[in-house]
Amino acid sequence: MHAFRSHTCAALTAANTGETVRLSGWVHRRRDHGGVIFIDLRDHYGITQVLCDPDSPVFSQVEKLRAEYCIRIDGTVKARDPELVNPKIPTGEIEVFIRDMEILGGVSGELPLQVFGDQEYPEETRLKYRYLDLRREAMQSNMTLRSDVVASIRRRMWDIGFREYQTPIITASSPEGARDFLVPSRLHPGKFYALPQAPQQFKQLLMVSGFDKYFQIAPCFRDEDPRADRSPTDFYQLDLEMSFVEQEDVFHTIEPVLKCVFAEFGKGRTVDQVWPRISYRDAALWYGTDKPDLRNPIKMSRVSEHFAGSGFAIFAKILEQEGTEVRAIPAPGGGSRKFCDRMNSWAQKEGLPGMGYIFWRDGEDGLEAAGPLAKNIGPERTEAIRQQLHLNKGDAAFFLAGKPHEFEGVAGRARVAIGEELGLVDESRFAFAWIVDFPMYEKDDETGRVDFSHNPFSMPQGGLDALSGDPLDVLGYQYDLACNGYEIVSGAIRNHKPEIMFKAFELAGYGADEVRKRFGGMVNAFQYGAPPHGGCAAGIDRIVMILAGTSNIREVILFPMNQRAEDLMMSAPSEPTSDQLMELGLRVIPRE
Repeated sequence: MHAFRSHTCAALTAANTGETVRLSGWVHRRRDHGGVIFIDLRDHYGITQVLCDPDSPVFSQVEKLRAEYCIRIDGTVKARDPELVNPKIPTGEIEVFIRDMEILGGVSGELPLQVFGDQEYPEETRLKYRYLDLRREAMQSNMTLRSDVVASIRRRMWDIGFREYQTPIITASSPEGARDFLVPSRLHPGKFYALPQAPQQFKQLLMVSGFDKYFQIAPCFRDEDPRADRSPTDFYQLDLEMSFVEQEDVFHTIEPVLKCVFAEFGKGRTVDQVWPRISYRDAALWYGTDKPDLRNPIKMSRVSEHFAGSGFAIFAKILEQEGTEVRAIPAPGGGSRKFCDRMNSWAQKEGLPGMGYIFWRDGEDGLEAAGPLAKNIGPERTEAIRQQLHLNKGDAAFFLAGKPHEFEGVAGRARVAIGEELGLVDESRFAFAWIVDFPMYEKDDETGRVDFSHNPFSMPQGGLDALSGDPLDVLGYQYDLACNGYEIVSGAIRNHKPEIMFKAFELAGYGADEVRKRFGGMVNAFQYGAPPHGGCAAGIDRIVMILAGTSNIREVILFPMNQRAEDLMMSAPSEPTSDQLMELGLRVIPRE
């Protein structure tokens, strides 16, 4: 017999009755029933009930066992009495009588968190003792799901003609939208490598090298501020690139892969088969975000003309300013003062004085518009708003005014909150949308500086001619894929012509010498017959997070950082030793 097990803790059935078996695992739960000790023995695969009575030669040892002891037991499989069968587990028809036992790993002191049960623990505790947290059923399920998703993606990419290539982890610093993690060079004092934010330049160079189709489950490193759906240090993505393609070719390549993955692991939730293309500007107008959740049917609209010169002085005065407008958020089924007051309270928590609203109800002469706004703008305007928004009795609408870029974010959050409050979000589906036609550039409100708003290596729509006018009017062949309110894919058709690349960076304030210095490899490569190419990257962590039904990305990462970008288990980041700093020619200057 094997030194540790003849079966896993999920393998035994009634067919094994009478056999002598060997199991190894952890003491999941221990119960003492009048001198007979019952133990739920757990391994990665499942649970088997084992028991020990005073007739067993190891009874005294079994009495000393505690939760999470790692043990090996030998015993005889016996059928449970029919009334004691546990249909919830595969091994529920049998139990194993212990005849021999060995403690493989004991437990010293109190457990900082219990593996058995569904108790909630502070995240700091869970991350510090992650090896215990990962033993819990939900975490085992999440990590198994992640592994299965990655395996499925790999199979599907190979099946459609892609090969996987590995790109460097140590490279040069590159402005790609986030801060780099710098790595000092011992051999070249005063110089630094960088961990790649993504394999962006390398996958483009692979296309120049003639490989035609590339993919990789790639680690990416970005020094970013943490949030619930983003790791502050590193993450993994399905990275892919193709030569001789246009935007639609990329869509048609990645869509079937993701549809099949979401169908395979979606636990019965439906997958939208038609993925609409929505321009960035329309997404901002209709949904207040470039990653809309289309399970929520609410679509916002401009209603400025109904408030211009109206009796509602606040909005009327705002509309006298350049670049301002009023937008409406329909609320089907939200037509009560109680609901409108509740949403106003929500808005105040978001830092707003409130939201204007109108709701429609039965009146003495038929349908009646109610609320402060209705009284101020009059029946003709309120009726025009109702018809534009396709609302009826029992519905409401909320309104925000100002410069769109200042209120779009909160409008988008209000749309989400209204949809959730009214139960409008269809939780049974995965809803996807391609967001296209991103602006190439954006202006910093404080400095007035123009910089890239998305991937700096994207091809501008219109090529070189498009770069001769206002940079803020230039659109790129850039695209994101949104799913249920999260961005899960980002990509672009690449800029493969040196003259367009130099001009594009010039508009963002990068001179030709700086471009050659930062991207010398790509600039040189593009002078030797670079093919048109494009691709995208899908966030593995975020995809698994959505499939697992959690909103916290740390629930699907084996050993994540906390919200301060700290590894509490490994005590990272840590201070370097004096010898390490001297060898690298560095010294730490404290911030004042």
